[in-house]
Amino acid sequence: MEITGIITALVVGLIIGALGRLVVPGKQHLPIWLTIVIGIVAAFVGSAIAVLFTTWWLFVLIVQVLLAALGVTLADGLYARGR
Repeated sequence: MEITGIITALVVGLIIGALGRLVVPGKQHLPIWLTIVIGIVAAFVGSAIAVLFTTWWLFVLIVQVLLAALGVTLADGLYARGR
């Protein structure tokens, strides 16, 4: 992955984190910074997984949002349990 890909993944990760949070129903107890971090990780992992199958940008975006939603759900459960 080149530097432009990394920067793009960071910017898209911010958006992906917000979309992942919106996809998950109900109230989340996560701070926004954790949602952003989850979105960035989901953007990197989603890109790596989706590129194995296709380079179609919409498929990559869908995989990233689904991973972010899964990450938000898991992190919210862990975060709420620790409080």
